[in-house]
Amino acid sequence: MSTITSANSSFAIIIPGVYSAPQQVQGYATDDAFLVEAVEKVETRIGIDGKLSAGYIFNPYKQTVTLQGDSSSFDLFNNWQLAQDAVREVIACAATIIHPAIGYRYALTNGYLSKFKPMPDAKKTLQTVQFEITWEKIVGAKVS
Repeated sequence: MSTITSANSSFAIIIPGVYSAPQQVQGYATDDAFLVEAVEKVETRIGIDGKLSAGYIFNPYKQTVTLQGDSSSFDLFNNWQLAQDAVREVIACAATIIHPAIGYRYALTNGYLSKFKPMPDAKKTLQTVQFEITWEKIVGAKVS
């Protein structure tokens, strides 16, 4: 029987030239570990006669990763951005997300670090840090 727990989910990322072996992302924020925006896949228009037309379109997938201020995975994103700064070029990544609770595995391909926060905000405690990865494709499949 499936459940809705996120506690046993995993997120591993490979960044060629920075991390060639999969790195487990750890130290997520409590309520916003990793989120994916809804993707618009159809463009519609309605003519003056009231007839609806539609067409398939491609759009990127935006994912926000939110880490606790003390997450050891901050280094992963920081080193990725430092590598891009050094070569003055973007570096694509790939990732796998597994949700055992629902028996799904997701392949995330051709991703770019599109938003980077260089440090956590300092209040009474260090605040969460968000990063955005823009993916070309996210494909989920049921695993047994």
